[in-house]
Amino acid sequence: MRNLLLAALTLASVTVPAVAQDLNGMRVWRSIATNEDRRRLHDWRDAFVEGLAQARAGGFGAEVSRENTLLRPDAALARPAIPVGRYRCRTLKLGNRGGEGLAFVAYRSFDCAVGTGRFGQTFVKTSGSQRPSGRLFPGDDRKLVFLGTMLFGDETRAMQYGRDRDRDMAGAIERIGARKWRLILPYPRFESTIDVVELIPAA
Repeated sequence: MRNLLLAALTLASVTVPAVAQDLNGMRVWRSIATNEDRRRLHDWRDAFVEGLAQARAGGFGAEVSRENTLLRPDAALARPAIPVGRYRCRTLKLGNRGGEGLAFVAYRSFDCAVGTGRFGQTFVKTSGSQRPSGRLFPGDDRKLVFLGTMLFGDETRAMQYGRDRDRDMAGAIERIGARKWRLILPYPRFESTIDVVELIPAA
């Protein structure tokens, strides 16, 4: 586990092709993201509102309210930059695709890390059976864009982004407090309408 965390803090599994190296503009992630993922990111707020409505309709209104700022679509603050380091990550799934399953699921916290690599910052979930891994790009004054892929089980190397649409992930990191961020993943491939991952520095 320690070696995995150290790797994540330095380079992580860089899964996104390095087709552009100018990290000062939005054109970088747009030149890499698939058409499908560009649509997901464009429609992030629709996914958030839809997921919240499904959760409340499913009887989880109290659980949604308890999360406060974490589940407010427009809670993002200016200056979204996130420091390199270890984080505790807690995933909440809102909504249910196709009307199947629970409309709200909150998982226990896992270990994550924000690192730095040759082409900028990386994000990786370092524990658990489903582990997003990828790169962070400048988005706008309230968002960093995340493009990556999903690792399962005991896999140790991430698949390159864009090779398998079922593995591809697209989202955005937002700062929602003095030392609190969230990763929103609109319209993930399976289960939910939107996933919201709370990121809190681990000590």
